[in-house]
Amino acid sequence: MEIAILGVLGLCAGSFVNALVWRLHEQETHADRIKTDKNYQKSLSIYVGRSMCPNCKHELSVKDLVPLLSWIMLRGKCRYCNKTISYQYPLAEAATSLLFVVSYLWWPVTLTGSQIAIFALWLPLLTGLIALLIYDLRWQLLPTRIIYTLTAIAVLQAIIKILSSDKPYLALLNTTLAIFLGGGLFYIIYQVSSGKWIGGGDVRLGWLLGLIAGTPARSLLVIFIASLCGSLISIPLLTSHRLKRTSIIPFGPFLIIGMIIVQIFGEGILTWYNHIFLLS
Repeated sequence: MEIAILGVLGLCAGSFVNALVWRLHEQETHADRIKTDKNYQKSLSIYVGRSMCPNCKHELSVKDLVPLLSWIMLRGKCRYCNKTISYQYPLAEAATSLLFVVSYLWWPVTLTGSQIAIFALWLPLLTGLIALLIYDLRWQLLPTRIIYTLTAIAVLQAIIKILSSDKPYLALLNTTLAIFLGGGLFYIIYQVSSGKWIGGGDVRLGWLLGLIAGTPARSLLVIFIASLCGSLISIPLLTSHRLKRTSIIPFGPFLIIGMIIVQIFGEGILTWYNHIFLLS
């Protein structure tokens, strides 16, 4: 029963991600018009704006808003303008739903007491991270509005973790170190390169992911997995000349993938590492 509920919640969260990403980009792209056109501003509002086709801007009916199923029934095309709707929409909904379920099934700690609250806060964090991943992939930007909102949620989650810990002072120290490791490395790179090697959004994302990670080891593991994933994808593309050395590859999506892996499987990975390399 829990899996079914989380699956449906994930589909709805994925639908929200699609709407959030599109509306934020439209707000940034048409900022001047929004200042003078109150109706247009309202139509793009994240809170009160009605769902619309991203192509023809026609307001969608209820039957067009069923996550995943509507896209399948419409065969990936708008009912009103017949233009193709990006595969991003069903993929985001399906991926968010899958990650909600996977998070529940492989959550590293028994879901009792404070862990229920921590898990409940992880779901909106996961939703926001997926939104950041999509936005960065499409436009090489990490919106501060999403990062700051997620930071507030992550702070609340961190407080619960610290207060429910057997050693709260140690947990606080670990969280502080994780934050500085997560964002500090990127901040140094940003300063040394004057923002040429890494963007300010990546630095802010690093602080956020360090806060979510909660321990120095987990924070470093996020960076390692992100770097590994980035190398596994970029090196073959470079050697096959499908990617130029001057091409810009956003690092944010790899960091987010690393964070999701560490949140769900990090404890198992660290235990395996300690057993193989430190205890052998």
